[in-house]
Amino acid sequence: MQNPRRSPLLVRPVAAARAAAGAIVFVLCATSAAGAGAAGVAKLHVPSPDWRDQVIYFVMTDRFADGDQRNNDLGAGEFDPRSGRHFSGGDLRGLRSRLGYIRGLGATALWLTPPVANQWTDPLGGYTGYHGYWAEHFTKVDRHLGTLADYQALSRALHGRGMYLVQDVVVNHTGNFFAYRGGWDAADPARFYVTNADSKPVPAPTQAPFNLNDPRRAADARAGIYHWTPDVSDYTDKNQELNYQMAGLDDLNTDNPVVRRALRKSFGHWIRSAGVDAFRIDTAFYVPPEYFLDFLHARDKAAPGIALVARQTGRRQFHVFGEGFGIDKPFADEQAKKIERYMTGPDGKPVLPGMLNFPLYGALGDVFARGRPSAEFGDRIQRMMKLHARPHLMPTFVDNHDLDRFLAGGSSAALQQALLAIFTLPGIPTIYYGTEQGFTEQRGAMFAAGCASGGRDRFDPSAPLYRQIAQMSALRRAHRLFSRGLPQVLKSNAAAAGALAWRMDAVAPGAGDSALVVFNTADAETLLDNLDLGLAPGTRLRALFGLDGLPADLTVGANGRVSMKLPPRAGLVWKLNAQRSTAAATLRPGAAPPPVAPAPVAGTALSIDALASDRFDGDFVVVGSAVGRAAGSAPIQLVIDGELANPISMAPGADGRWQARIDTAQLVDPETRHEVVAWDPSAGVASPARSFYVARAWAPLADVEDPAGDDRGPGGDYVYPSDPGWGANRQMDLRRVQVSGSGGALRLALTTNKITNGWSPQNGFDRVAFTVYVELPPQAGGAPNNAPSASVMPMQFAQLPAGMRWHYRLRVTGWSNTLSSAEGASASHEGRLVAQAAQIAVDRASNTVTLTLPPGALGRPATLSGAKIYITTWDYDGGYRALSPQAQPYSIGGGDPASDARVMDDSAVIVLP
Repeated sequence: MQNPRRSPLLVRPVAAARAAAGAIVFVLCATSAAGAGAAGVAKLHVPSPDWRDQVIYFVMTDRFADGDQRNNDLGAGEFDPRSGRHFSGGDLRGLRSRLGYIRGLGATALWLTPPVANQWTDPLGGYTGYHGYWAEHFTKVDRHLGTLADYQALSRALHGRGMYLVQDVVVNHTGNFFAYRGGWDAADPARFYVTNADSKPVPAPTQAPFNLNDPRRAADARAGIYHWTPDVSDYTDKNQELNYQMAGLDDLNTDNPVVRRALRKSFGHWIRSAGVDAFRIDTAFYVPPEYFLDFLHARDKAAPGIALVARQTGRRQFHVFGEGFGIDKPFADEQAKKIERYMTGPDGKPVLPGMLNFPLYGALGDVFARGRPSAEFGDRIQRMMKLHARPHLMPTFVDNHDLDRFLAGGSSAALQQALLAIFTLPGIPTIYYGTEQGFTEQRGAMFAAGCASGGRDRFDPSAPLYRQIAQMSALRRAHRLFSRGLPQVLKSNAAAAGALAWRMDAVAPGAGDSALVVFNTADAETLLDNLDLGLAPGTRLRALFGLDGLPADLTVGANGRVSMKLPPRAGLVWKLNAQRSTAAATLRPGAAPPPVAPAPVAGTALSIDALASDRFDGDFVVVGSAVGRAAGSAPIQLVIDGELANPISMAPGADGRWQARIDTAQLVDPETRHEVVAWDPSAGVASPARSFYVARAWAPLADVEDPAGDDRGPGGDYVYPSDPGWGANRQMDLRRVQVSGSGGALRLALTTNKITNGWSPQNGFDRVAFTVYVELPPQAGGAPNNAPSASVMPMQFAQLPAGMRWHYRLRVTGWSNTLSSAEGASASHEGRLVAQAAQIAVDRASNTVTLTLPPGALGRPATLSGAKIYITTWDYDGGYRALSPQAQPYSIGGGDPASDARVMDDSAVIVLP
């Protein structure tokens, strides 16, 4: 329930002089009666809000703002703002100084990375703990960030603005203070055990009981505070997931009552002492769900459960949401079910109030950034609502600190669509710092002196994405329907990027409050046909929002449906039974407002006869009729899968009959359901759709073996990282390349020495990145292909083999999938992003990753004959994995990081026949 003492938020337009032409910018302001005392001093403890209505802003404190330079370098070799592996200097005072910037975005809660005392340097891993997830003491503020007084001041400042504080907490592990080298003996945890003796500022945790971390001491071994285990090598092994070390971090034995009590006491401290309003639980999957029942509800007077502590401070709805990294394949829900098990127990009772919605994140990227069929996102919405008991309390997001930035593999237009999706669906929209400034660097700094900042502060409230997010926040706050309603998917495209529509309905019976949200996820114009809103003919829908400007109102046609053209990358919102909004959105540069759906012409009717079959292996003929059309009307168009870029024009005969042949060369997936409709653009009328499938043959084009053991770089000197996850697996050893084609579609089967998935990657493989370069064949008559081309291999410190230039470049890793054209490519820039990325299939039995590029991804070439293909392997972690003179746990060794190629193995240049 909403807290009646919570101050209302007011939406105020900024002066027109500060707004972009043709747009109104909104700033969300809040009175602070709930957060201020009688004398106007902000309170440390305030009642909980209704978390469904909040917008969270997530910051990595070290990378956000530096308010006190005295705590930057504490002499442990941990500070170097030139390096992404080291501390940059952000702190709690810096955060407090930028709350106006955060609030102006529309955020109502601040989530910050763990502020606890950390291991600063980890010699065994070669990194520093700037991020906060390597605790050495769970109840102290890390000296790089400030003091408890600084944290309290931040909390009070947030509450004074009507905002809330979300603290990231870790219950699964501490820092990396010990490891196992040379083996592991479960019966003798002291054997093979080594300490991280050069760890700074301390070699072991200083907080009891976590300081009992050496099994060579009998008392420590008996205490059982830790799982004395090596690193996880297979996250599909439940025992390893729960009990082994994740990336070397010392795994806590959360079955031990002493550990449970110490963690409850530690994190209860932050609620009492710092006024924290919610927790985000890091790595929740790596402890069993039942642990959280104790963590939240234990009735221990000395160390009560977190929910009890929160109630003692007046927080009746203290929110706790966990991180469970699990992304489902399209039309699957195994990971979503696992996530729900952490929110709802087998008895149906709540466990954690919420979990991060990783499956929705995966679908957002696939559909909006990578051109997958919009039906995949529609299905994800439906599964989300069916599976999750409390989807409105699950934070939703488009990127975060552990994943590539959205803009590292998607366009700005796609990002705006993904953001509008999370602002108009159940869940708590969560914005990762810098997204509003167009960041592509995963953990770049917002302040000028920090790493990867470009040497300038990035707090620009006039930035287009900042303004756009502020307007989406205003939309969500002005219409609680979007934070509390229920979505019903009405339309999606099963074959390609294109139309996607859902209706949001109020939960309260009889409220009569509904909205329509519509997208075109394609980069070209698409047809939204026969949208059935369940409304009477002639009903008008009032426009609320548009990414490219406020659209016109809609009118339901005589058949009770709406059909219209959607411009590229449209994102539109209409309200049912509402007054027209005055909140137009900022136009993208060069964009025109969306065209108005024409009023359907009464009496016009189109139809398509029943197809000869529902499956075809080649081209086929479609026939139909058109009646009631005015004399001199424009030709009818036959539209396949909503694509309006290449419609088939038809002129009906005197009897209204027409026919057309469908070319299936571009339709290559036999499992994809296609739709064809007849469309009269002059009347605004579409026929009912007919569905069909196409099963075209794939022809083998090349089969090239690659030598074993040549995965040593161009000069033969490179060695794999020292972390044992690589070792004998040699994932970057390319062994075979098989190429096949169908029409203009291209399929690559890449076999390596070993496919692994020990890090549980969303694409099914890890520790190797495939970079594929494609040179298109000459045009008709042998003329050179005039599309932009390049010989440089972006970010790989290399050039293509002599005689080859690339038009398209595909980079595929366990967590990313990016296709780009050569337009604008350079040594440091991947080129122009192409929305339609590869389809990925993994066969671990044959150690093969198969990549399929549909014809549209390569610009619809008439033929692949004469095309050239070149493939390299390396690894990728927010950028091509580091190269260093000597191998380190997560760095490839044997080269000069300033100049040597990021190529572990490569294929020959393959010329297609």
